[in-house]
Amino acid sequence: MWIPTEHEKYGVVLASFRGTIQHGLPLEIGDTVQILEKCEGWYRGFILKNPNVKGIFPSSYIHLKNAHVKNKGQFETVIPDEDSVITEMTSTLRDWGAMWKQLYVKNEGDLFHRLWHVMNEILDLRRQVLVGHLTHDRLRDVKQHITARLDWGNEQLGLDLVPRREFSMVDPDEISVTELYRLMEHRHRKKETSTPASTHHLFVHVKSLMSANLGEELEVFFHIYDGRENRPLSERFFVRLNKSGLPKSPEKTERQCTLFVDLGSSDLRKDVYIVVHIIRIGRMGAGEKKNQCNVQYRRPFGCAVVSIADLLTADSKDDHLLKVYTCNTESEWSQIHENIIKKANSRYNLSGSNTGLAVALQLLHGDIDQLRREYMVLFTRGVSITRKLGFSDVIMPGVMRNDLYITLEKGEFEKGGKSVARNVEITVYVLDIDGQILKGHVTAGSGEPSVDEYHSLVLYHNNSPRWGDQIKLPIPVDMFRGSHVRFEFRHCSTKDKGEKKLFGYSFVPLMQEDGRTLPDGTHELIIHKCEENTSLADCSRYLKQPFSKPNLPSNNQTLKGTKESFWITSFLCSTKLTQNGDMLDLLKWRAHPERINDSLSKLKEIDGSEIVKFLQDTLDTLFGILDESSQRYGLKVFDSLVHIINLLQDSKFQHFKPVMDTYIESHFAGALSYRDLIKVLKWYVDRIVDAEHQDHIQQVLKASEYIFKYIIQSRRLFSLATGGQNEEEFRVCIHELFMSIRFFLSQENKGTTPVAQTQAVFLRTFPAIYGELLKIFTVREVAGFVRETLGSLPTTVHPDCPLEAVKLQCIAKTVESQLYINPDSRCILLPVVLRVLQAHMQEQRDLVMCAQILSSMLSLIKKEENVKEAIYLIVESLLGVLLRTILEISNRPQPAGTSMRLQFQDVTGEFVACLLALLRQMSDKHYQKLLQAFSSKDDLRDFLLHIFTVFRILIRPEMFPKDWTVMRLVTNNVIITTVLYLSDALRKNFLNDKFDYKVWDSYFYLSVIFINQPCLQLESFSPSKRKKILEKYGDMRVMMGCEIFSMWQNLGEHKLNFIPAMIGPFLEVTLVPQPDLRNVMIPIFHDMMDWEQRRSGNFKQVEAKLIDKLDSLMSEGKGDETYRELFNSIIPLFGPYPSLLKKIERETWRESGISLIATVTRLMERLLDYRDCMKLGEVDGKKIGCTVSLLNFYKTELNKEEMYIRYIHKLYDLHLKAQNYTEASYTLLLYDELLEWSDRPLREFLNYPMQSEWQRKEYLHLTIIQNFDRGKCWENGIILCRELADQYESYYDYRNLSKMRMMEASLYDKIMDQQRLEPEFFRVGFYGKKFPFFLRNKEFVCRGHDYERLEAFQQRMLNEFPHAIAMQHVNQPDQTIYQADAQYLQIYAVTPIPDSQDVLQRDGVPDNIKSFYKFNHIWRFRYDRPFHKGTKDKENEFKSLWVERTTLTLIQSLPGISRWFEVEKRELVEVSPLENAIEVIENKNLQLRTLISQCQSRQMQNINPLTMCLNGVIDAAVNGGLARYQEAFFVKDYIMNHPEDGEKIGRLRELMFEQAHILEYGLAVHEKFVPQDMRPLHKKLVDQFHLMKSSLGIQEFPAYVRASPVHFTNGSPRTCRNSVPSIISPDGGRGVARRSLFSYPAVNRYSSSSLSSQASNEVSNITGQSESSDEVFNMQPSPSTSSLSSNHSASPNVTSSAPSSARGSPQMAEKHKHSRENACLSPRERPVSAIFPNPLDPAQRAPAHQIGDTTLPRSDPNLSAPDKVPPFTPSPTECQSASLVSNSPVLSGSYSSGISSLSRCSVSEASGTELPTGDHPPHQLPPPTTLPNSVSSSSDEPIRRENKTPPPYSVYERNNPRRPVPLPHSLSIPPQTDPPALPPKPHQLRTGSMKLDGTADPRVPRPRPLPRKVSQL
Repeated sequence: MWIPTEHEKYGVVLASFRGTIQHGLPLEIGDTVQILEKCEGWYRGFILKNPNVKGIFPSSYIHLKNAHVKNKGQFETVIPDEDSVITEMTSTLRDWGAMWKQLYVKNEGDLFHRLWHVMNEILDLRRQVLVGHLTHDRLRDVKQHITARLDWGNEQLGLDLVPRREFSMVDPDEISVTELYRLMEHRHRKKETSTPASTHHLFVHVKSLMSANLGEELEVFFHIYDGRENRPLSERFFVRLNKSGLPKSPEKTERQCTLFVDLGSSDLRKDVYIVVHIIRIGRMGAGEKKNQCNVQYRRPFGCAVVSIADLLTADSKDDHLLKVYTCNTESEWSQIHENIIKKANSRYNLSGSNTGLAVALQLLHGDIDQLRREYMVLFTRGVSITRKLGFSDVIMPGVMRNDLYITLEKGEFEKGGKSVARNVEITVYVLDIDGQILKGHVTAGSGEPSVDEYHSLVLYHNNSPRWGDQIKLPIPVDMFRGSHVRFEFRHCSTKDKGEKKLFGYSFVPLMQEDGRTLPDGTHELIIHKCEENTSLADCSRYLKQPFSKPNLPSNNQTLKGTKESFWITSFLCSTKLTQNGDMLDLLKWRAHPERINDSLSKLKEIDGSEIVKFLQDTLDTLFGILDESSQRYGLKVFDSLVHIINLLQDSKFQHFKPVMDTYIESHFAGALSYRDLIKVLKWYVDRIVDAEHQDHIQQVLKASEYIFKYIIQSRRLFSLATGGQNEEEFRVCIHELFMSIRFFLSQENKGTTPVAQTQAVFLRTFPAIYGELLKIFTVREVAGFVRETLGSLPTTVHPDCPLEAVKLQCIAKTVESQLYINPDSRCILLPVVLRVLQAHMQEQRDLVMCAQILSSMLSLIKKEENVKEAIYLIVESLLGVLLRTILEISNRPQPAGTSMRLQFQDVTGEFVACLLALLRQMSDKHYQKLLQAFSSKDDLRDFLLHIFTVFRILIRPEMFPKDWTVMRLVTNNVIITTVLYLSDALRKNFLNDKFDYKVWDSYFYLSVIFINQPCLQLESFSPSKRKKILEKYGDMRVMMGCEIFSMWQNLGEHKLNFIPAMIGPFLEVTLVPQPDLRNVMIPIFHDMMDWEQRRSGNFKQVEAKLIDKLDSLMSEGKGDETYRELFNSIIPLFGPYPSLLKKIERETWRESGISLIATVTRLMERLLDYRDCMKLGEVDGKKIGCTVSLLNFYKTELNKEEMYIRYIHKLYDLHLKAQNYTEASYTLLLYDELLEWSDRPLREFLNYPMQSEWQRKEYLHLTIIQNFDRGKCWENGIILCRELADQYESYYDYRNLSKMRMMEASLYDKIMDQQRLEPEFFRVGFYGKKFPFFLRNKEFVCRGHDYERLEAFQQRMLNEFPHAIAMQHVNQPDQTIYQADAQYLQIYAVTPIPDSQDVLQRDGVPDNIKSFYKFNHIWRFRYDRPFHKGTKDKENEFKSLWVERTTLTLIQSLPGISRWFEVEKRELVEVSPLENAIEVIENKNLQLRTLISQCQSRQMQNINPLTMCLNGVIDAAVNGGLARYQEAFFVKDYIMNHPEDGEKIGRLRELMFEQAHILEYGLAVHEKFVPQDMRPLHKKLVDQFHLMKSSLGIQEFPAYVRASPVHFTNGSPRTCRNSVPSIISPDGGRGVARRSLFSYPAVNRYSSSSLSSQASNEVSNITGQSESSDEVFNMQPSPSTSSLSSNHSASPNVTSSAPSSARGSPQMAEKHKHSRENACLSPRERPVSAIFPNPLDPAQRAPAHQIGDTTLPRSDPNLSAPDKVPPFTPSPTECQSASLVSNSPVLSGSYSSGISSLSRCSVSEASGTELPTGDHPPHQLPPPTTLPNSVSSSSDEPIRRENKTPPPYSVYERNNPRRPVPLPHSLSIPPQTDPPALPPKPHQLRTGSMKLDGTADPRVPRPRPLPRKVSQL
C-alpha cells in the first residue's frame, strides 16, 4: 500500500534507472527527485526538472537529503536543507550546462573553454564546501570565490544579476524594494570588489648570491629608499651569507625572510626602490694573500637596486635575479645606490657578468591581521618584521615603541703622522648611566639578533670616509635617561699583524637635562684624541667634556679649531619620549603648577603628531587639571579639549579617533567633569547670537560629539560611583542646554550670515549625539529632544541658504541612526522628517539626498501592524510629490558628463524603488483613504494620469539594466496590484456622463505596454526560470489581459472613442504567444467592428488600422502560425467567448467581416513567410520571392501605396545585396513609374530628402540606368537615357543633356564591345504543404545565374530548401504530392521563346545585339518530351516517335523584379513524327547555313565546327539517316493512310534536296579553308556526299533547285517558304490555326539516349577536345531519362518555338516589327493589332531573306556579321528558315544528318512570313509598312494575352514615331524599298494603347502626359 512520505521528501539519484517496468520513472544519475509516496522499497514521485511526469522507482537508487516542505499538500514544494550557496550553485550549473553546449554549436570556442574551466573550478569548490572540513574564515573565502565565479559566468552568458547578501541569494519578498535596489546596484557596480588596501607590505626572501669571486662571508642589507627625497623609508634587513653565497642559517627562515610592513599607497611609486648593500667580511684587499693573523674587516662588495613599481606588474611570486654593481672608487660607496638610480654609469660598473643576487619579492596588501589569516604558512614558518622609519598611519593605545636610529654619516681625520691616509673603523657601544655597556642593544638590521657592539665598514686609505651605515638602538624608556653612545675610532693596519689601533673617540648623550631626548637631525661630534692603549672604562672622565661642536662654549678654541670631526644623523621613534619642551611642561604640570596656564596656551602650537603620540597622557593631564582647579582653568581646559578633538577631524589624524574612543571607554576617569563641560558648553551656546566672531564657537560645536561623549561617560562614572545621585540636576542641565541650542537654531537669517554658518556646523554634528544621549535617556525622551530641536529651525526657506542642504543631511543621518530604527521613536520623528522631505522634493532641491532619506525610511518598514499609520503618513505627504518628482526627472534632458549622468540615473532608480516600496506596503484601507482624500474629480484625474504615466516610465527597458530581471518582476508585480486597485476608481468616477477619455486612454496604453514588456515574455526564458516566475508571480500578462477585457466591457458606447486608436495596441497584445491572453483579447476586435459598423455603416477604419499595424508588428518578430490559425479559426475559444469568426457569422455585416478576416489572414500568411525568410543569413530566392509576394498583395489586394513603396525598396536592397542588378533596376522602376515629371513637392520618405517630384524621378532614373549598366541590360538603360535627355532638352539644361547623350553613347559602345553571358532558364515546381504560402503547389520559371547549369541550379535549390526531396521525373505530380506534409522539388531546364522576332530574323544584325532579344522580355518557355504512340517499329522508330511539347506562359516576363515568376498558363500539344522530321531537318539546314556563313566571313577561329557538322550530316545520311525518313514517310502506305499530310511530305522532300544542295555548297567552302592535315577527311566527306546523293536518288538537282541556286546573303544558302495553308491539330488549346506546309519552326532535339562512344571519339578527334560538344553541338540529354540527373543542361543559346497550330495558338503571319522600346521592355498594354497584324495582308509581309544567326561558338559572342558574297538566285520553293531552336527530343542515338538526336543545333523560329502565291523574288517584295491602330487581327486568330491583367512589373511602354534610320549595308534589301525605321526618342504617352505611325515626323511637338494617379511619396 502506498503511504505518503513524512520525512523522505527529497533525494539525489545515485544510479541510472531505465524505468522499463509499468509506471516506472526513468532516472539519470545526478537527477534530483521529489518523493510523494513509498511502498516496500519503492518510491513514487517526480524529477524536479520535469514535475509533470510522475512514476515509481526503487528507493535503493536514491540518496535522501534533508529538506523542508512549503505549502504542504497537493502543491507542496520541497526546499533542501543545505547552504543557499550550494543550492544556487547546483541550479546555476544546470542552466549553464545546456548553454555551454550551445556555445560549442555556435563556434564560440574561447568562451566555451573559459566557461568549462570555471565550471570545473566551481564543482571543485562545491566539493570542498560539502565535505565540511573548512575553517570559518576559509569557508567564507571559498563562498566569496564561488559567488564571484557564478556572477562572472552569468554575466558572460547574459543571465540575470543575482541579488546577494553575505554570499546568499536574497528573496525579493523578504526585503523592502529599496533595499533590493541597493543590493542590485551594489552588485551591478561591482562594489563587492574590495576597495584598494591603504596598507601594503613587501615580502623578501633571500635565496643566494651567485658570483665567481666569492670565498668570503657576506652581509646583505636591504632597505626601502625614497629616490625623490633621497632618504631611507625603512629599517635595514640583515642577512648573513656563507662563503658559497647561501644563507648561513638555512633552518631559521626568519633569518632569510622578512616583511617590510606598513607601506602606504604613496610608497608604491616608481621612484621608491629596494636597495641592497653587500658587505664582505675578510681581508682588506679582495685579492690579497692570506694574512698570518685572523683579523677580519667589513669591506664594500656591491649594491643592487630594484623599483617597487616593477613588482606591481610582475607576477605575484616571481624570483628576481638582481644585478650587483660595484663603485669605481671606494670613496663613493655611500652614494652608489643613488648613482645607480640616476644611472651615472661612469661611477659604477657590474661586479661581474655572472654576479647576481637571487631573491623572491612579493607585494602583499591589507592590514597585518588579514595577512596573518591569508598567509598563515608565512607567519608560522617564521618571518622577521622590518619596520618603517617612523610610525605607521595608526597607533593604537598600548603599542609601545622606543627606537633610536643612528646613521654613521662621515668623518674628517688627520693623517696622524702617516704617509698615507688611514683605514678607519668605528666601534659603537651603548652605555648606561653607570657607564656599563648595555648588552644586546645594538642592531645592524632586522633578521639578525641584537649585539653588544657594532663595527663599521673600513674604507681603504681614506681620511674623509663616508659610510652611510644605519644602526638601531632599541633602548628601553627607563634606561634612556643618563645613557650615552660612544664611537671609538681605530686605524686598521694592513701589515702582517693586522692590528686595529685606537686613536680617538666621540660620544653623544641620549637625553638632555630637561628630559628632552636627543633632537632628530645631523650632529657634528667632536673627536677626542687618545693614546692607543687608553682605557675608556671610566666614562665619567670624558662625559664632562663637550660632545658636539655647536654646543662648545665660545672660550674653548682648541677644540673649535681642530679639523677632525665626526657626523651622525639621529632619528627617534618613540611612543613615550618627546623632543618637545612644551609638551613635557604640560605632561609634568604637577611639578610646575605655575606653568599650567602657559602650557595650556601653548598646546595649540605643538605639532599635532606630538599630541596624538601622547594622546592618552595629554587627555589624562587635561582632566587632571580640570578636577583639581575647574574654576580657574575650566575654560582653558575646555578649549584645549576642543583643540585636540578637532585635531582628530583632520584627515591626517582621523585614524586616531578609535584611540580617543578607546580612551573614553576604558581609560577616562573624570567622574565630575560633566558639570564643568555642560556649563562651559552652555556658556558658549548662549553667546552665539550676540558674538561678533563665530569661528571659535564653531570649533566648539564641531567638537560637540566628543564633548557629549565625555559628558555622558563622566555622568555614568559618577552614577556608578554614587549610586545615581543628582540625576534630576543632570537632566535639568541637559534640558537647559537644549533650550539654549533651540533658541540659537530658531534665529532666522538671510543668506550666509555667521550665525547661519554656526547653525549649519551644529546640525552636521547633532545626529552623532543621539547615540550618547540614549545611554542615559529613554528612546522617547531622546526622540523628543530631536523633534523639538529640528522643529525649532526656521520654517521660511531661502533657496540659496546653505542651511537647507545641511538640514537635509541632518535628517538623513537621523533616519540612519539607531534612534529612528526603534519604532517607538520613529512615530515621533516621522512628521518632522516628512515635512522637511516634502519641502525639498516640491522644490526639486537636493534630490540625491532626498532619495537616500526616503530609501532608508522605507527599508525599515516591514509589513507589520504597527506600521500602517506610518505608511499612511508617508502616502499622504509624499506619494503625490514622489510621482511628480519621477516624472520631472525622467523628462529632463540627461546631463552630458558621465559622472553626472550616473548620479542622475541613481536618483531616478532610488525614487522608483521608493515608490515601489511604498505601493507594495499599501493595503486596501490605504488605497481607500488615498482615493477618498481627493477633494475633487480633477485632483483624482490628475493623480491617475500621473501614476499611469509613471508606471509607463517604470516599464521602459532603459529603466533598469538589462540583467535586472528580479527588479523588473518586483516592479511589474507592484504595478499590476496597484492597477487592479485603481481600475475600480476609474470605473466609479470616469464612466457614463463623467467619462474622461484621457484617463481611460492612459489606462489602456499602460496595460498594453505592460503586457508587451520583454521581461514578461516567459516563452523566451529557460524552463527553470519560467517555472520560478510562474510559481512566484503567475503569468501577469493574462491577469492584465483579463483586466483590459473587463474594463473594455464596462465602456459601453464610449468604446467608439477608442476606435480605431486602440486597434493597433490591442492587436499587439493579441500577438503575444500566450493562448489564454489571445483568447481573451481577440473577441475585442469583433466588438470594435460591431460598434464601427453601427456608427458609420462599415468598418473601413478598423480594416485600415489592422492592416497597417499588422505589418509593422509582424516585421518586429511578433505573431506566429498559431496566431494566424486562431484569428481565422472557427473553434470555440475557452470560457464564455466564442471564436471571432463565429461571432462575425451571427452579424448582419457578416460578409464584409468574413472578407476582412480572410484578407488579414492572407496578409499574415505572407508576413509570416516574409519574416521567416528574413531570418536566414544570405539573400536567396526565398527572400526575394517572399518580398515580391508581399509587394503584390499590397498593390493588388490592399491598394496600400505607402506599404507597396516600402516593400519595393526592401526588394531593391535585397537585389543589390545579391548583385541582381537587372532585377534591382526593374524593381526601382515600379516606384519610378508612380511619379510624374512635375514640380509637386514630396515629403521626406525612407532615405529620400524633401524634394520635388521631378528631382526624385530624375534621381531614380539615374540610379536605374546605373543598375541596368551593371546588369549589362544596356538596351533598357538607353530608353531611360533618352527620356531623361528629353527632359533636360525641354528645360534647356544642355550641360546635363550632353552628359546624358554621352552616357547613351557609352551604352551603345558597351552593347557592341562587351561580352554578355546567355542565361539558362529552369522550371521549378514546389509541391507539398511544407513550403511557404507564396510557393506552395506552384510552378515557376527561374532565370539562372551566370555560368549556372542544371546541376548547379538544382544543388542551389536543394541548399535553399534543405528538407526538400528532388523528384526524379518531369510528369505533373498527383494530389497525394500536393497534400503531403513534405517538400518536393521538380526541376528541369526550359527554352525561352522570344517575342522580338523582327530583330532576330534580320540579316546583318550582330550577335551582340541579337543576344539581348533572345533572352530578355520572355513570357513563354518550352519543354519537349519524346514518346512513342502506337506500336514501335523496331526497324524504323521514327514512324511512331511523337513529341509532347509543353509551353509555359508566365504572369510576368523575365527578367523582371524577380529572378523567377509563377507560371500562369500551361499548354500541352503533340507534334507528329512527320512534323518532327521536318523540324529536325530545318534545324540542321539552318545550322549548316550559319556555319558556312561564319566560315566564309572568317568569324570562326578554326573550321572544326563546320567539319564536324558536315561529317555528322553526310556520314549519317550515307548510313541510312535520311533514308529512314524516306522509308517512314515516302512509302505508299503512309501517303494513303495520311492523305492530309501530302503537303508536309512534299515539304520534307524539298528540305532533303535543300540539305543536299547546302552540303554541296558547304563542301566547296570547306575545301577552300580546310587545313592540310585534314585534307584526307575532306576527301572522305566528298566521296561520302556522292554516295549520299545516290542513296537519295539525286543525280542532278531538280530543275527548280538548279534554276535558282541557293542564295546566301553573304555567300550562304537560304530558302523561302510556300504559302499554301493547311489545317492541323484540331485539338489545339487556343483554337485551330492555318499554316503552310513548311511554316513549322525548326526544332532542337533532346536525346532519349546518350552519344555512342564511336561518335564521341570522332568528335574528340576532330575538335581536339572531348568535352566541347556542348559548345559545338549544344547537346542536351533527354528529359525522358531524368532531367535532374542529366550531365548537360540546356544550352542558353539554343532556343525553340513550338509550331503555332501544335501549341494551339493562332498561326501568326509576319509579326509587326516592334519599336526598340517594345522589344526591350516588357509590354504592359500592347495593342494587339499592332503586335499581330493580319497575316494575309501583303503589305505586312517581311522580306524573306532573314537568317537567324544563333550558333556562334559560345566562347566568342562578338563576331561580326558575315561579309557579303555574290548572291545566288533563289528558287521559288525555297523558304525562309526559323530563327529559334527547340529543345525537343530526337529520335535515335545514331550520328546522322538531321535525324540524330544529338546533332543538336541552334535554329531560328519561323517568322510566319509567307510569300504571295506568285514567284516573287525577295527584291520584288513590296516595301514594309506599319499598320495603324485600327487594323485588327483576322477573325480566326484569338488575341494573345487579351484576358491577362496588365503585368504590374514591366518597364513602362512608350509609343513614339519612328526615326528613319538607314539599314546596315550588309542587309540585301533593294535601295528602292523604304528602309525600316530605328527606334525614335521616347515620349511618355501613358495611354491604354500604343499608336505607331511609321510616317510620323520626328519633330512633332512632345505630347503632354495624360493625368493619372501619382504617388504622394
